Amino acid sequence: MTDDDRVFKALADPTRRFLLDLLFARDGRTLTELESELEMTRFGVMKHLKVLEEAGLVSVRRSGREKLHFLNPVPIRLIHDRWIDKYTERHVVALIDLKNHLEEQP
Repeated sequence: MTDDDRVFKALADPTRRFLLDLLFARDGRTLTELESELEMTRFGVMKHLKVLEEAGLVSVRRSGREKLHFLNPVPIRLIHDRWIDKYTERHVVALIDLKNHLEEQP
């Protein structure tokens, strides 16, 4: 499985996207904090976090006895640059050309 495949697989699940949204809002959360936001078992949240870690979207750092989870937006940006940006560029250029053409009209 490629890195892109892991990221797409991780982002395909709404629970994992919600966990990423939580970390975007406030980074460095514990498993307990993340678990309190979801209606699922601790083990279920741990499984989702593991998929996010394997995709490189979440990194973990120990602070004493706690593990803190942090968002890593780089893989999402790489997906954006490779898959989204190149498809929207042509449309943006066409809209700019249309705007310029319309503004040149008397």
